[in-house]
Amino acid sequence: MDRQSAFSYRCNQCGRCCHNQAITLSPVDVIAIARGGGISTGDAIARYTLRRGSLLRFLPDGRCAALDGVGCSIHRGRPLACRLYPLGLERDGGRERFVALEAAAGSTGVYGVDGTVGEFLAGQEIDSHLALSERYRPLIRTMSERIAGLIDFAAIEPREFWRRAVAEALRETSFDRNRIIEAIFDADSYGCARKSIAATVAAHLPALNDLARHETDATVIAVAAVLLAVSLGYSPSEAISAANT
Repeated sequence: MDRQSAFSYRCNQCGRCCHNQAITLSPVDVIAIARGGGISTGDAIARYTLRRGSLLRFLPDGRCAALDGVGCSIHRGRPLACRLYPLGLERDGGRERFVALEAAAGSTGVYGVDGTVGEFLAGQEIDSHLALSERYRPLIRTMSERIAGLIDFAAIEPREFWRRAVAEALRETSFDRNRIIEAIFDADSYGCARKSIAATVAAHLPALNDLARHETDATVIAVAAVLLAVSLGYSPSEAISAANT
């Protein structure tokens, strides 16, 4: 579906969509969760996330860690995927495609066609959230350029280098500490805390660019570039292709 496609959805606040999901978080999502909950990004990561801040945490019984009864305790700062539900967004470069997701088991939400995808997105303030997230995308190229300046791919097999980087980036446990990833998801701990999400992002990006440009370990940068790409809704190839151009 595109933005002109017929679509509507009425949420009846049953809370069923807040169970047993796999929701990837961007740096903006973590900042939004923190501001919505009145906590720091570090606390948001500890309470509500997995995989270094890049996945929303669900409890052993299947509930989202932010679910309070049938309500969301961080609703004002809910992640992009939660705002989009029951739509999914597929991104390929600058192109986008929306898909209607299967209703959660037991959901009382009502699908319809008395509106458009674009109207639904506007009601959920999707575009402002997407625009803030896209501001992080150039950082992937910055990191890839830094990798190119640090490593000789004539001497090191590129496919094996990136295979290891992808595996490390997506590992949920037993991963190595990564300074750049910590900075990507925990903006407040790097001196970027501001009252609004937009102001935090504006302070965050220069700090990340400076950190990436001064990092001397190509593997650290590659792992961070892959996880950033994935967190923004792109595939790991976004980071790999940027390093090859």
